[in-house]
Amino acid sequence: MAPLPSSSSSSSSKRWKFDVFLSFKGEDTRKTFIDHLYTGLKQKGISVFKDDEKLKQGTFIALELLKVIEESKFAVVILSKDYASSTWCLIELTKIVECMEMTGLVVLPVFHYVDPSDVRNHRGNFGKAFSKHEERFKDNIGYVQTWKAALTKVANLAGWDLKDKHESIIIQKIIGRIFSELYHKLPYVFEDLVGMDSCVEKMLDSYIGEGLGGVHFVGICGMGGMGKTTLALEIYRRISGNFEARSFIANIREETKNQGLVSLQKQLLSKILMESEINIWDVCVGINVIRNTLNNKKVFIILDDVDGEDQLEALAGKHDWFGPGSRIIVTSRDNHLLIRCGVDYIYTVNELNDDDALQLFSWRAFHKPHPEENYVKLSKEFVNYAKGLPLALKVLGSSLFAKRKNEWKSALDKLNKESNRNILDILQISFDGLANTQKGLFLDIACFFKGENIDCLRDILESFCYYPDYNISVLKDKSLITIDDHRTLWMHDLLQDMSQEIVHRESPKELGGRSRLWIYDDVIHVLKNNIGTEVVEGIMLNIPIQKVEHLSAEAFSKMKNLRLLKISSEKLPEDFINGTMQLPKDLIRGKVQLPQSLNYLSNELCLLEWHGYHLKCLPTNFQLNKLVELRMHCSGIKQLWNGNMNLGELRLIDLSDSQNLIEIPDLSGALRLKQLIFRHCTRLYKIHASIEDLKQLI
Repeated sequence: MAPLPSSSSSSSSKRWKFDVFLSFKGEDTRKTFIDHLYTGLKQKGISVFKDDEKLKQGTFIALELLKVIEESKFAVVILSKDYASSTWCLIELTKIVECMEMTGLVVLPVFHYVDPSDVRNHRGNFGKAFSKHEERFKDNIGYVQTWKAALTKVANLAGWDLKDKHESIIIQKIIGRIFSELYHKLPYVFEDLVGMDSCVEKMLDSYIGEGLGGVHFVGICGMGGMGKTTLALEIYRRISGNFEARSFIANIREETKNQGLVSLQKQLLSKILMESEINIWDVCVGINVIRNTLNNKKVFIILDDVDGEDQLEALAGKHDWFGPGSRIIVTSRDNHLLIRCGVDYIYTVNELNDDDALQLFSWRAFHKPHPEENYVKLSKEFVNYAKGLPLALKVLGSSLFAKRKNEWKSALDKLNKESNRNILDILQISFDGLANTQKGLFLDIACFFKGENIDCLRDILESFCYYPDYNISVLKDKSLITIDDHRTLWMHDLLQDMSQEIVHRESPKELGGRSRLWIYDDVIHVLKNNIGTEVVEGIMLNIPIQKVEHLSAEAFSKMKNLRLLKISSEKLPEDFINGTMQLPKDLIRGKVQLPQSLNYLSNELCLLEWHGYHLKCLPTNFQLNKLVELRMHCSGIKQLWNGNMNLGELRLIDLSDSQNLIEIPDLSGALRLKQLIFRHCTRLYKIHASIEDLKQLI
């Protein structure tokens, strides 16, 4: 018997024929565990190879298995008591390990009522099986040694032990892991990888290769829009399957602001341990759990867009947190931050060369790798202006797609007149080509709605006359925003910086003369000094925990055109929210403190969200005829209004945790109301609406 021949397939251009290859000993598991796992995978739409169903009659099994294993994305290895007694299983396993190391095959072991240590150390049934193989192949003992090494490697990977477990639960976890990686995998767009191959190969050879040994931290540094995340994603795609466990944590800078470090620690552990419930209540506990859990595992972790030392300290503090062979990649704009945090190597992403830049530009401008003949010279002039910045090339190319030649020339003339302007000006070209409603929508997303679900925003965006179904598509087509699998709105940091700079330029010195206010200090300055003007259209204020801001009754009196007002407090840790931990006695939610009344709110308001509004009522002169959403969590309101109101646009009222609320007023005019929420309003005793009217709202 000879070993299977090796393959030279490339992981970078792999086309998987099967999602999953099942390796198992038929007599042990075929009609039980394998049957249920196979059925569950198929029900999820996952393509599975199982030898009794897929092998063609008359085909030499070794050659067929060789091809199938190479063409699979995952291999699930069911290590049952008689697995090692089968030479075919061991040959399969050897090929699986080869593909794991060479082509990125993801290997998931299942210990089928066997002790994992017996498998690793070739004891018990596994030891007996190898004794027989050594006797049988005593003239070719190298085969047996190869099989032993393959078995040890697979048994050392993170997997599932069926002992004292419900098979159905383990099967669901296996299916969930595979489904998640197949259908919620990291984005991969071929044209975005233009010019990346040499960068990837250099990093793999010089900074990440297994030949380096030990644990290595590698930084990827460069300005925003230079392709740091794209490079990290491609490295992850190519080699993450070679590690015992892996995790890609994206948008750390943004997620730290929105969710906090504890949430990121839970995300990291959840992905590596394949557990949905991770019990961490503060950063220090999270550090201990990460260090103690991962210090014997060979892991591959990417921490994307890090901008603070505390983030690295919380997620990957030191080398000894991780097992030998682990690799931690950190992307950041801040080279000095990476140096301070002690990364072993820093790879700086540089601009694309002219050929690669032209190809990337062409993908966006023409949807092919080369410009059309009549546009070659113009394309090269745009590429020259972008100076190799990938994000600028994408935005410029997208803005020119399907445009006539005279429009290209006009756009180029505009660029040439402002040739010394900085990167934000380059990005603004795409903004300048938008219609006014599209500009307004883009600025609102940048200042107020980035990271929010597009479907939840639809009513609000329609009330602003943005025609979101059409205009969001326009922004997406122009590479100004993206929408992820969860329907969440995102835009690149540089584009957000650009849009916020546009708002800043509206009134560089007088804050009250800007259309949108979202920076904490700016908002507080305007409100405390009552310097807001009719120009202000939107305000978002997120008050830190333990912070109380005192405003006057006249704070909003001059803002006649305010259409959006969001006042909230920073989120408490999840364990406080779900009740698993008690709040410290001295902890208070951030809030705004007003005198006995608020004299004015703009009648143009479409969205009013005010967490912790402590007054008993809204201003008496406040008209709700344009209001679409009213969110007043934890308010002191007793009654919203008296008498009839014009509520023709109102879609949602949320008064959750408003303990003083005693009466819901007449809602007969709210013909478009979709939701009425008053959870935990314990004093509520009077509702001016019929039960039938409320059935679909509560």
